[in-house]
Amino acid sequence: MNKYIEKVLNNVKIKDEHEKEFIQAVGEVYGALEPVIENHPEFEKQAILERMCEPERLISFRVPWIDDNGNIIINRGYRVQFSSLIGPYKGGLRFHPSVNQSIIKFLGFEQVFKNALTGLPIGGGKGGSDFDPKGKSDNEVMRFCQSFMTELQRHIGQDVDVPAGDIGVGAREVGYLFGQYKRIKDAYEGGVLTGKGLSYGGSLARTEATGYGLIYFMREMLKNNGSQSLHGKTVTISGSGNVAIYACEKAQQLGAKVVAMSDSNGCIYDKDGIDLATIKRIKEVERGRIKDYLHTNPFAEYIERTGDASPIWNIKTDIALPCATQNELNIESAKTLVKNGVIAIGEGANMPTSMEAIEYLLEHGVLVAPAKAANAGGVATSAIEMSQNSMRFYYTFEEVDKKLETIMKNIFYSCKDAAEKYGLKNNYVAGANIASFLKLSEAMIAQGVV
Repeated sequence: MNKYIEKVLNNVKIKDEHEKEFIQAVGEVYGALEPVIENHPEFEKQAILERMCEPERLISFRVPWIDDNGNIIINRGYRVQFSSLIGPYKGGLRFHPSVNQSIIKFLGFEQVFKNALTGLPIGGGKGGSDFDPKGKSDNEVMRFCQSFMTELQRHIGQDVDVPAGDIGVGAREVGYLFGQYKRIKDAYEGGVLTGKGLSYGGSLARTEATGYGLIYFMREMLKNNGSQSLHGKTVTISGSGNVAIYACEKAQQLGAKVVAMSDSNGCIYDKDGIDLATIKRIKEVERGRIKDYLHTNPFAEYIERTGDASPIWNIKTDIALPCATQNELNIESAKTLVKNGVIAIGEGANMPTSMEAIEYLLEHGVLVAPAKAANAGGVATSAIEMSQNSMRFYYTFEEVDKKLETIMKNIFYSCKDAAEKYGLKNNYVAGANIASFLKLSEAMIAQGVV
């Protein structure tokens, strides 16, 4: 490994020794930059790597709220404003018990590079809380969101920092957050949050954007590798949230056969093809478990999760789309997928595949669509929502979808061109890291030591 990269990574491990997810994210990006650093010795003199992995600002705060039984509950809130090099901080809010400083920093770091790939003027940030909305009443979620925003509003603004949704933060949560922000600020700043409802400033196609974008990227990747197509391919998708549902929808529209989806308890395998309307009803309306799919589709098979890895990776498939959470696809699952003949992996979640698993997949000729490129459709459409809010004007669904498709194509070719420039062939994982890093480093040098 390049000595400069090794020095910086060792420093990160020492300074942030308890932040394993953040260390992993930095290692994954910087590990791909060796040919770039070798060709640009000026980057070491400018301390580009050191500056790029240190957030501009990290905010942690107390979130007190009262549950339906009158109990006072205390959660912890976070916002990391990682980089404003190319625009206001932009990134989602995650409400999940696993949220901690390491998770938020890793997500914020990834967001910086992802946003740079979109070609849009947005910086990178991330936030959230260890609050779990599952099992909470609407009133409890509302009270929590109002308390959370009472502190967060000090640090955000439509030209400063624009949060959106992520795991545990959907249309309901964004609505409560926006209402509290508007109440405190006494002003209608439509562009301060994205993922809003259509009745108060949201964008058509925003709900579908991350899942659709993943499939648009996958389609380009297959087309550029043996002129393959999604049509007729078997697909498995981990997760059953927003990203997974709309990746399934678009894959089915393009002729793929999606046979499995999952949640944290297990997975559904339907050899005849997933009935997406049933999944949508269970997850978007009833907020139920994926096992409930059997109530209306009794010929499907439910496989209970018994270990760290989802059983979905044991199902034979052409294309696997990890769309649930970080590090869900480990080395053992990667070996199983390769053994069963998988040809491509598309990362719909943030850092869902371990570094060891990615290396194994690439070594065995599997195409990998990396998260910071392949799941950038959500934030790209959020930026389109911001633009619409600024213009006081709305695009049609078809207009937004077409812009999304163009952005995802451009992202793919940015990754492809960067990989080929440095002799890495079709390693789009490295290509994504290199393309975004070069854009960010140029902006960092131009703006001086700030």
